[in-house]
Amino acid sequence: MSYSKIILDIKQRKISPIYFLMGEEPYFIDKISDYIENNVLQEHEKDFNLTIFYGKDADEENIISTAKRFPMMAEKQIVIIKEAQHLKKLQLFENYIRDPQPSTILVFCHKYKKLDGRKPVSKLIKKQTTVFTSDKFKEYELPKWIKSVVQENQLTITPKNILLIAEYLGADLSKIENQIEKLKVILPINSEITTEVIETNIGISKEYNVFELQNALAKKDTLKTAKIINYFAQNPKSNPIVLTISNLFNFFT
Repeated sequence: MSYSKIILDIKQRKISPIYFLMGEEPYFIDKISDYIENNVLQEHEKDFNLTIFYGKDADEENIISTAKRFPMMAEKQIVIIKEAQHLKKLQLFENYIRDPQPSTILVFCHKYKKLDGRKPVSKLIKKQTTVFTSDKFKEYELPKWIKSVVQENQLTITPKNILLIAEYLGADLSKIENQIEKLKVILPINSEITTEVIETNIGISKEYNVFELQNALAKKDTLKTAKIINYFAQNPKSNPIVLTISNLFNFFT
């Protein structure tokens, strides 16, 4: 099931008893888990009906026992297992998955990898639960996603500055979202995120970015080109080569 469909269903109170969120991209797993945690229960219901476990330290039988209990003074209880990829005995959940407690929302946050589809418990999970697979986010998808986040925060941005943010922050979706949300705080509604705003508040170097590299190449400034390339090589996370090559390709085209 897609991210948007899961969120829409939860908004409409079409809530599954078990969500299994897995995959290489942790951002969307966290977004779904956080949305369930923050929006299903009322604030006064959370004290007794929200339980969070961590896979490294959790005991599977204790999780199952918690999931089986009834909510207190609420319609639902939520049990979230963060870092579920560290659970050593996932097979112990088989009986619960076959017959889950209807008033419990059990959420597995299985990050950075998918289940081994050959195992019986994996086949059962795919058949009996709401499964979300969060594939590694492609860098070429970043510009479109950045634009959507900017619009959600009631701001505007040009394609050039979208690429500037993508080039500098890479494919770290949480980091990009946090930076844009910071800009929302300091900018009026419907303001444009300009190059100056990005340089001042996100800290992008005025000298070392892909647009300066394009200018140096166009002017045949060998020294400046070499300096920028050397800077990119030393800071690969801030300057993903796929985005740099893509921008240069568009520039030369």
